Amino acid sequence: MHGRIHRGAIAALAVGTAAIGAPAAVVFADPSGDHARSHGSPTAHVLLISVDGLHQSDLEWYVRNNPGSELAKLVDGGAAYARAQTPIPSDSFPGMTAQVTGGNPRTTGVYYDDEYSHAVLPAGTTSCHGQPTGGEVIYDSPDDKDATVLDAGQGLAGLPGSIPEMTGQPQSLVNPAALPVDPRTCMPIYPHEYVEVNTIFEVAHDHGLRTAWSDKHPAYEALDGPSGNGIDDLFTPEIDSNALEPSGNPYPGEISWTGDNAATMQYDSYKVQAILNEIDGFDHSAKTKVGVPAIFGMNFQTVSTAEKLLSSDGLNGGYLPGTTTPGPLLHRALNFIDAKLQAMNEEIQARGLADSTAIILSAKHGQSPQDPNSLTRIKDGPIIEAINAAWEAAHPGAGALIVAGVDDDAWQSYLSDTSQHAADFVREYLWSHPATGIAYDGSSHTLAHSGLSKIYAGKDAARYFGVSSGDPRHPDLWGVVQVGVVYTGGSKIAEHGGANPADRDVPIVVYAPGAVKPGRFRPWVETTQIAPTVLDLLGLDPDALQAVQIEGTQALPGTARR
Repeated sequence: MHGRIHRGAIAALAVGTAAIGAPAAVVFADPSGDHARSHGSPTAHVLLISVDGLHQSDLEWYVRNNPGSELAKLVDGGAAYARAQTPIPSDSFPGMTAQVTGGNPRTTGVYYDDEYSHAVLPAGTTSCHGQPTGGEVIYDSPDDKDATVLDAGQGLAGLPGSIPEMTGQPQSLVNPAALPVDPRTCMPIYPHEYVEVNTIFEVAHDHGLRTAWSDKHPAYEALDGPSGNGIDDLFTPEIDSNALEPSGNPYPGEISWTGDNAATMQYDSYKVQAILNEIDGFDHSAKTKVGVPAIFGMNFQTVSTAEKLLSSDGLNGGYLPGTTTPGPLLHRALNFIDAKLQAMNEEIQARGLADSTAIILSAKHGQSPQDPNSLTRIKDGPIIEAINAAWEAAHPGAGALIVAGVDDDAWQSYLSDTSQHAADFVREYLWSHPATGIAYDGSSHTLAHSGLSKIYAGKDAARYFGVSSGDPRHPDLWGVVQVGVVYTGGSKIAEHGGANPADRDVPIVVYAPGAVKPGRFRPWVETTQIAPTVLDLLGLDPDALQAVQIEGTQALPGTARR
């Protein structure tokens, strides 16, 4: 059995949230940081920033060319890790979960924001007795009450300007009918219930410390952790909604916030303002004085869309052809990030929090390819249809073999038949058939092996992810793409989710004056190490994290006080 719903081993292995010294009543610590200082740490607040899509090479290029920038100040004044990587798959959901739990997907149970589990029932199931299990697990914008509006269906008037009034408890904006169903209880499985281990927010909250976060979908209530209450103030404007200019008029073309880079910057600015309000000691809306959170932060999407868009606002997206040098749109996006980080740091200093606040900068994922000349866009739909047709021809009456999977710049398939024979059938088909796609210049390009370089099927896929072959959550088949392959029918020029270096090579910078000595570190590290580092900086025990116990995750080199 597997998961918080399907496995009990974690409870026996690790301390539960009730067993780590939680106070009988939660009392929020005041902004002075008495808790941290009573435990020998000068750090009372940790501001965690994820710049999605940011590569280590991007950061190095920007700092080299902008030595007086805010990013340069953070790198030069902090502990900077030049060989950091995200977990595999390099998707947003497992990437963020890693940073706040200390665990890889094999431990957290989170593989993608749109995955599949052989141990759940499909969304909408109401009669569960005797039903065969297996269903999609989508924790993304389709879960919203209304994914077309920025407030996800809360019903605010005056959007987008009124978005700061969006609730800090977004679980209320998740539509339970869109969620997978637990076959034991016949109840919807909320995102936080699907996560198998606790989070830094829960540990801090259990010690009476205030927590806050801002992200791109209400489904990020998953970061609340299994308790469902790790984050006191969770601001989640819906990024997939219809983008509105500040006037309230739709953007031309009625796009989402990711369809135009200027729209993405506008969207990110709402979350930046929430951070500034929290630095000032208010909740994200600036209406209630609550004290500066011990752990708070946000993710930026501006760099990610600047890498994906072929062009936007009259500027070419991605990197200069033949190089990994940011092109004009990405350069502008990096300038935007730098300016917003500067605004945050200036507010921290203005409020007298500079000596007690650590800033950690990283990314949920990178993006591939960087060099657009290596791009090949391949439609995966026809390939899946061909595999299913071949299977049904060889096994009359069997039905479709591939029942789910999201192929961004990796191949992942979930199968109706979980036998090794079925997995080998898919692997052999993919490996023996070429695939034709479109290159950056618009020309047709044919690649061997369906665009893949390696394929792991059945037991090999389980071994790849470090789980048993009976684990119901990992992909039944996992393929690593040839560098540059993106499975899409659209015009995007980069994507994430895969296992190639550009998907995974992200920065980590820990800027904590008085707590962490500046330096450049070359050892390989992983973004999972951010979680124990955050707790250690705050004077909390990293071993209170279940994933830290299970995986032995260490705090980042040069930061640990113990």
